[in-house]
Amino acid sequence: TLFRSPWVERPNEPVTTKRARLVYESRKRGMLENGILLSLFAKEHLGSMSEAQLSMYDRMINEPSNDWDIYYWATGAKPPPAVFDNEVLDLLKEFTRNRNMEQRLRQPDLEYLQEAG
Repeated sequence: TLFRSPWVERPNEPVTTKRARLVYESRKRGMLENGILLSLFAKEHLGSMSEAQLSMYDRMINEPSNDWDIYYWATGAKPPPAVFDNEVLDLLKEFTRNRNMEQRLRQPDLEYLQEAG
């Protein structure tokens, strides 16, 4: 199995650092499906998330030891534990529904980060 360090909240981490770290961690997953899903979600939502929402997202993608759990919660295949059943998971579930029927075959290029900065 893949070893993952236990999730630890970083209360003194600057918001810009946290966003950059979460972009990276959204892309570098243990499975391709979540790498695509979470990197596209991060592109769409991380820039507008509050600090509290960023912390919820951080915990959601980094605390579970099994990436399949995140995928199942996002797709609605399994109910999430209460600690992850929050507004950020609701955003991810809505994003996962892909109501605009976008092609989501690969992770986004990172140029959007320079455009935002």
